[in-house]
Amino acid sequence: MEAYVRTTEKSSNTKKMPSIRISRRVYYNLFSHLYDAFINLHARRDAGDTRNFLVEKAMALLEEKPHPYILDICCGTGAVITAFANQYPKSFTAGYDFSRGMLLKVREKSRGRTVILLEGDAAILPFIDNSFDVITCSHALYELKGPARQAALNEMKRVIRPSGVILIMEHEVPRHRLTKILFNIRMFTMGSADSKEFVKGGPEPFERIFSDVSLLHSASGKSKLFVCRR
Repeated sequence: MEAYVRTTEKSSNTKKMPSIRISRRVYYNLFSHLYDAFINLHARRDAGDTRNFLVEKAMALLEEKPHPYILDICCGTGAVITAFANQYPKSFTAGYDFSRGMLLKVREKSRGRTVILLEGDAAILPFIDNSFDVITCSHALYELKGPARQAALNEMKRVIRPSGVILIMEHEVPRHRLTKILFNIRMFTMGSADSKEFVKGGPEPFERIFSDVSLLHSASGKSKLFVCRR
């Protein structure tokens, strides 16, 4: 682990988190107790659709790497990172989130598996350059304001290996009327039109940073996946 995490002296991860992010951290610490139940209620029969789609796509791209180094940013309660740990029990597998409450839930789920958990801001990753073969981030970047989102993407580019891949999953705009109303309420609570525009948009924000970007869609139509390479 020490070989892949920057020391305090060398790290830029000493900046203070903005107050708005601190308030959202408190919110997610509390929400962590209800998060899985909320996701199951919202997703219903498609609960595993996005997670399986993301993990299976990553595995297909990692066929020649039996023990890849994996980082899941904004890992939440750990659905994605524990799925990776099951598939790659001998790999270096790390979950990263700014909510301690969420990370505690990951710890409960990952007992018996080797998963490194780290608390911090997605816009300031504590890892050295070229550390990971795959980086994932699921349904989280839309919550960041424009500059913080760009900083997070630049950090992903910095810590991914030249041959590595970054998989970023985001919501599709719902088609069902009631679900769309709830979706718009969620976007409103983000406090910025930027969040909604990001979710509604295409690959342009990623193409400004990465040389190779492709767009895929989950079978349920609820999520889209951006596959990015340096």
